[in-house]
Amino acid sequence: MVAPYLYTDFSGFLRRFFPFKVQKVMLDAGFTCPNRDGTKGRGGCTYCNNEAFNPSYCQAGASVADQLEAGKAFFSGKYQDMKILAYFQAYTNTYGEADALMRLYEEALSVREVVGLVIGTRPDCMPPDLLEALRDLARRTFLLVEYGIESLNDDTLLRINRGHTAADAVDAVCRTAEAGIRVGAHVILGLPGEGREESVRQASLVSRLPLDVLKIHQLQLVRGTVMAREWASSPGSFHFPSVDEYIDLVIDYVERLRPEIALERFVSQSPGCLLVAPRWGLKPHVFAERLRNRMRERGTFQGRLWRGGGGKTSC
Repeated sequence: MVAPYLYTDFSGFLRRFFPFKVQKVMLDAGFTCPNRDGTKGRGGCTYCNNEAFNPSYCQAGASVADQLEAGKAFFSGKYQDMKILAYFQAYTNTYGEADALMRLYEEALSVREVVGLVIGTRPDCMPPDLLEALRDLARRTFLLVEYGIESLNDDTLLRINRGHTAADAVDAVCRTAEAGIRVGAHVILGLPGEGREESVRQASLVSRLPLDVLKIHQLQLVRGTVMAREWASSPGSFHFPSVDEYIDLVIDYVERLRPEIALERFVSQSPGCLLVAPRWGLKPHVFAERLRNRMRERGTFQGRLWRGGGGKTSC
């Protein structure tokens, strides 16, 4: 069998909206999370150390506009005539008063070459007044709200101290899509207690959500996290697959995903000075090429085993 395509990629998704190259520039606007400040808990997610994915140009304490200018300079040699998506990424970027949040988003949009926003947040941090304001914003600019789902297993969410439930994730994604806003999500494969069977089961659940974009990441142990300490005291409770094992798991997952969902990433890469395990040493683009080669070997493609019918699902 020859696969008609392998998967719906994120760059193709962006080409639906922009006739030019766009680059996401990450921002740290000084937010926290409700499972850090005591509202729902302390300590944050057990796997989280934000230093592991903040790029060098992203400096907390600098203004949104200054961070965007630094990001533009960082990427200036990479692309000709590049435009920018301002990516509010660090911690929970809808956690605050709606008026104050909207001022930050508008500051980002006022920067030259910025053509849209990506806002990363949690499923339990999208109040109705902010969603209404974002609905209006999405009518005049590109907007993607990206929810950290991580898992749709409540036992897992409790174990990793997420502070929200799977039902919260379903509710947030559905309300956001119903508001006419593009919706993204990210999930982590290999969380403690979740083996291949559980991961694959959740792929069909994720596909039933009205998602436009999905990021898939492997579990990483990062220094300075609760999970890294848990691993040190009980390493047998964790399983870190080889690259080839993880590639086959991702393919098993992708086969069950609704074909229209654009896949942005399959792997994350923390700095070597912070990463404990797994230490694969692969750049994301190298991993993606190996993944595509393996999909060709297996003669498979995104949605091959999806049984939910065509188009976005309803809530």
